[in-house]
Amino acid sequence: MNEDVKILIAYDGSDSSDIAIDGLQRAGLPPEGEALVVSVAEVWLPPATNEGDEKFPVQVPAVVKRAQERAARIVEEAQQLAERGSKRVQTILPNWKLSHDALSGSPAFEILNRADEWRPDLIVVGSQGHTAIGRLVLGSVSQKILTEASVCVRVGRSTSGLGTSGERIVIAVDGSPGSQAAVKCVVSRFWAPGSEVRVIVAQDLLRPYPPVPPLIPAINNFIDQLNETQRSHAETIVAVAGKELIESFHDKNITVSSLIDNGDPKQVIVEQATEFGADCIFTGATGVSNRLERFLLGSVSAAIAARAHCSVEVVRQGN
Repeated sequence: MNEDVKILIAYDGSDSSDIAIDGLQRAGLPPEGEALVVSVAEVWLPPATNEGDEKFPVQVPAVVKRAQERAARIVEEAQQLAERGSKRVQTILPNWKLSHDALSGSPAFEILNRADEWRPDLIVVGSQGHTAIGRLVLGSVSQKILTEASVCVRVGRSTSGLGTSGERIVIAVDGSPGSQAAVKCVVSRFWAPGSEVRVIVAQDLLRPYPPVPPLIPAINNFIDQLNETQRSHAETIVAVAGKELIESFHDKNITVSSLIDNGDPKQVIVEQATEFGADCIFTGATGVSNRLERFLLGSVSAAIAARAHCSVEVVRQGN
């Protein structure tokens, strides 16, 4: 990530959005950059009317006047929220160029539109808004932004506090272009000395159901061979990613480790990140099993973003 980086921060004044901003101090961001804080008033403004024409005065119904006044108040509150969020960001990123904006309409839709106009490198959202129903369920606005954004998205959460002077970063890799982009994203950041980066591959080994009786050795041998091939492939993946990270961080006092674990990636990555005390998980937007267009989010990435106990950055290729 170069020093011309731009981040767009969706801010609604909730505890979740405050936590997302506070977490930027452990996101490896450069000393300088540009940030735009956006708050959205969830209101649709009635059309303005012209009451200043003395010759042909317009009789505005009272209900419309009240709607206009209410909408104006909500937009003003959104403007104040955006300003408050911008001041909070300034304490975290004091040398960054800060601006803020208030929009009206559907929050996710307006954030995505603003991102398409402003073209940030990263969108930052909280895991929940004011209507949160549980910390392990991703808020609907954050979910829509995460799924439909054309750039990288960071879902900000508080950390476990296990890290000391540096950050603890997990990279979920599977050999796909998306996971390779996640590795390059981590390499581009400015991590504090003493940070730790762990590369994790979760391999979902083949297990026949129902179990194959031992009296059919050919099938069992075939399954064993497939799993062994998968294990060898996983070892190659972590070796390649680890080599790139070690070469990039060799003189920066950053530790690189790797882990191969068996199980469903949606669970394994989250569990291992929790045990590691990760500040953030980096994952590609799509994995080896997702061949749809690049802006669609893979099921594994979506599950990690929804279930993780730390921040998650979903990295899209080309960002």
